[in-house]
Amino acid sequence: MARLLFLIILYALPSLVVPIHNSSAGGCAIIRPPRDGGIRYRGLTQEQIRSVQILPVDYEIEYICRGNRVIVGPKVRKCLPNGTWTDMTQHSRCLLLCPRVWTSLENGRVAARPPGPPVEGTMLHYSCNAGFILEGRNLSHCTKLGKWDAPKPTCLYDRNYTGKKKLYIGALFPMSGGWPGGQACMPSAQMALDLVNNRSDILPDYELELIHYDSMCDPGEATKLLYDLLYTEPIKIVLMPGCSGVSTLVAEAARMWNLIVLSYGSSSPALSNRQRFPTFFRTHPSATLHNPTRVQLFQKWKWTRIATIQQTTEVFTSTLDDLEQRVKEAGIEISVRQSFLTDPAVAVKNLKRQDARIIVGLFYETEARKVFCEVFKEKLYGKKYVWFLIGWYADNWFKIKDPAINCTVENMTEAVEGHVTTEIVMLNPETVRGVSNMTSQEFLAALMSRLGGMNPEETGGFQEAPLAYDAVWALALALNKTVAPLKARGRRLEDFNYNNHDITSEIYRALNTSSFEGVSGQVVFDAQGSRMAMTLIEQLQGGSYKKIGYYDSSQKNLSWFGNDVWIGAGPPADRTVVTEEYRFLSQKLFASVSVFAGLGILLGIVCLTFNIYNGNVRYIQNSQPYLNNMTAVGCMMALAAVFPLGIDGHHVHRSQFPVVCQFRLWLLGLGFSLAYGSMFTKIWWVHTLFTKKDEKKEKKKQHLEPWKLYATVGVLLAIDFLSLMIWQIVDPLHITVEKFTREAPKEDLDVLIQPLLEHCSSEKMNTWLGVVYGYKGLLLLLGIFLAYETKSVSTEKINDHRAVGMAIYNVAVLCLITAPVTMILSSQQDASFAFASLAIVFSAYITLVVLFVPKMRRLITRGEWQSEQQDTLKTGSSTNNNDEEKSRQLERENRELQKIIQEKEERVSALRNQLAERQALRNRRRPSTGQNQNHNAPPPSSQPDPKSLLPPPGYPNPTTDNHSLPPSFSNSSNLYPADSKMSRNHCHNSQIPLLYK
Repeated sequence: MARLLFLIILYALPSLVVPIHNSSAGGCAIIRPPRDGGIRYRGLTQEQIRSVQILPVDYEIEYICRGNRVIVGPKVRKCLPNGTWTDMTQHSRCLLLCPRVWTSLENGRVAARPPGPPVEGTMLHYSCNAGFILEGRNLSHCTKLGKWDAPKPTCLYDRNYTGKKKLYIGALFPMSGGWPGGQACMPSAQMALDLVNNRSDILPDYELELIHYDSMCDPGEATKLLYDLLYTEPIKIVLMPGCSGVSTLVAEAARMWNLIVLSYGSSSPALSNRQRFPTFFRTHPSATLHNPTRVQLFQKWKWTRIATIQQTTEVFTSTLDDLEQRVKEAGIEISVRQSFLTDPAVAVKNLKRQDARIIVGLFYETEARKVFCEVFKEKLYGKKYVWFLIGWYADNWFKIKDPAINCTVENMTEAVEGHVTTEIVMLNPETVRGVSNMTSQEFLAALMSRLGGMNPEETGGFQEAPLAYDAVWALALALNKTVAPLKARGRRLEDFNYNNHDITSEIYRALNTSSFEGVSGQVVFDAQGSRMAMTLIEQLQGGSYKKIGYYDSSQKNLSWFGNDVWIGAGPPADRTVVTEEYRFLSQKLFASVSVFAGLGILLGIVCLTFNIYNGNVRYIQNSQPYLNNMTAVGCMMALAAVFPLGIDGHHVHRSQFPVVCQFRLWLLGLGFSLAYGSMFTKIWWVHTLFTKKDEKKEKKKQHLEPWKLYATVGVLLAIDFLSLMIWQIVDPLHITVEKFTREAPKEDLDVLIQPLLEHCSSEKMNTWLGVVYGYKGLLLLLGIFLAYETKSVSTEKINDHRAVGMAIYNVAVLCLITAPVTMILSSQQDASFAFASLAIVFSAYITLVVLFVPKMRRLITRGEWQSEQQDTLKTGSSTNNNDEEKSRQLERENRELQKIIQEKEERVSALRNQLAERQALRNRRRPSTGQNQNHNAPPPSSQPDPKSLLPPPGYPNPTTDNHSLPPSFSNSSNLYPADSKMSRNHCHNSQIPLLYK
């Protein structure tokens, strides 16, 4: 409020400028405001304004006026380094504003002097168009009170006028902005108007005049200009905007004034909406006309995946929506869709990250330079990429220096090389004379003459100039066509006003049926008011555009010249080519392990043959040879499983791979059950029968039925068989393919390798493996426990149980380590196969060697090769072998008894010595009186007292009954003389019961 009061005080001060130079301060002195006005000091408080005398260099002040007064003259002044303010030669005044209605005249013109807003002192000069008479004063002055000194005049139609009447066209030409198409389109339209006005057969009673403004291709600016066109005389019969954004605004508002809109440079598909834009026509085809051509090119070059990047405007959004629908119908995928408003950096980076190769770009020329500067930075160009752009840019658009980008011309030229443009055919390729009696080449020559030698590549809208030329001709022909119908109804074109719907309808019908040959080709409008035309396909080759084909979407005909050039060997792929490459097992590894497995099978056959051949040898019989045979067969089956484990897609077709999976599972499963199950059965029954000390178990030691052993193996085998059968019925094995991270080849190729690995799997593979591994793991742990418990047991019924225990240790350790390791390494085919196969080979080898090699060695070193039948033939009796075995048993037991007897005798001798020492000591301690009393007693007997021979407490009393040791055991020499040993066949039967008593 204080600042406002200060400004009000300044209003009463006279307008006096007092410049003061202060070179030492380097600023400007405060100046006084105009009358009825004040000064706005930016960034200063009221106290600062009161105290300051000098303002710094570059400081700006702004004049403000009171009430409805406006500033006439400079509104803002700036402090210069020389201590003066800008524009001091021009006075600034606050003057009243007169009504603006007087500044326009229907069917006439108003000239204001001086130009500018109608303020005090402004004079207006009125004049009427040809065919009209001015009624009223032709001059009017704006007074100090803000009023005009004369009423507003009017222009009345002169029925006696025989000259040409003017029809006005309101045009918006973008001379700057995103698409400066007015630079060439406005001279082209003016050239057409001149030709039309000179034709006696077209609108002979009328003259067309163009009233135009610069819209800067900005809808906001166009809104203000449209207001001026509509509310400033004379009345415009047609509007001609350019740029899709501006045309959308104008076309949507024009129907409220019953105006026809004819555009020469609008391609937005949204403008084809007749309900939204009922009076809109355009000689520029819709941008959707590019899309059929693009789809045709995608199919020609066999691309099924594209990407898009667009500027966020309605024209490009609508075009992209149409393209998306068309490519979807053609079976083409839009993998990436990016958009930007002003800065395309992030959108271009996203294209790079998403591996976009075929990219459709929809943006104006100025944004195109920004996009391709980022394209150069991201290296999103070259032989791997193809860009599709709009063809109506200037031919050298990428060479124009733009302060908005930081890329050189060389950078831009490198980035845009090879891109393809689709452009509506805007210049008739044939040499024919159209309605204007001019060929397309003659038109270009005349346009170049009117442009005054300007470079076409640097002139905006040069390609669209034929469309603007034909737009004026289309309008002139349509207006000419309406003269007769309107005259029949008592109407004239000059009677048009913004409330006259009849004249607008006649113009609409005339335009809708237009068909003529123009310099841009055949001019025909479809039902939506859009131009129908062919599409030109060009490619940038060596810095200049080359025509490579035409496409007629109405006929679906592609005319191809075959001169397209690519940076690489041909059109690039629409994506990184991914080559599937299966990982197979190393054949050297497979061959090496197969050799070991084959040798293991051969070893198993040798062991099996040995066991069967020597099955009647008692030592072999006491090792349960049938269980050993099962172990050998199981090892051979497990070794045979190595071969299907190494078979993959390198050896068999994928359709046969499930059979290989079945062989793997069944051979390994049943082989394990036979081999480990038979060993587990032995150790189980050894633990069951020979580690119990009660009497019942002692009796059972002598009776171990073989069928129990076979039944145990059968149960284990049946469990495995049923579990595998249920697995294969409920969830059978099938082939699955594992995908790995894509790899780049060493060569410079636009491909990636997709490694694949085949697996045998099922839907619930982990569940089934968990069940099988859990059951087998418990069986292995139980086997280790039983082997440890029976390590000190000695029995003849299963004489190789210690070897079986050792084999169980090795198999269990290998299996418990290998199972989890192979699951972890399942994605590494060589390592997984090596672990699994070598575990099988080592387990089988160790089992066969531990179980069978000791038996072979014993039979070889002791010569016990003969069976019982052969031994019977040699000795005549099969009982000799039994006697021999019994004799050996008796010898061992006799030696043990001799040791026991010797220990007892030594103990008895020691006890006797102790008793004698005690007796002697007792005798020495008798008192002397006792000796006197017993002096006459008879001397002691030399025989010891029987009581003195009693053992100390805790030792058994000696006995002499009939149950004492037999004479034969009183001395070890009584049983076996020292000079002789018991021979093989001379063991007396009378001695055997005595030893076992």
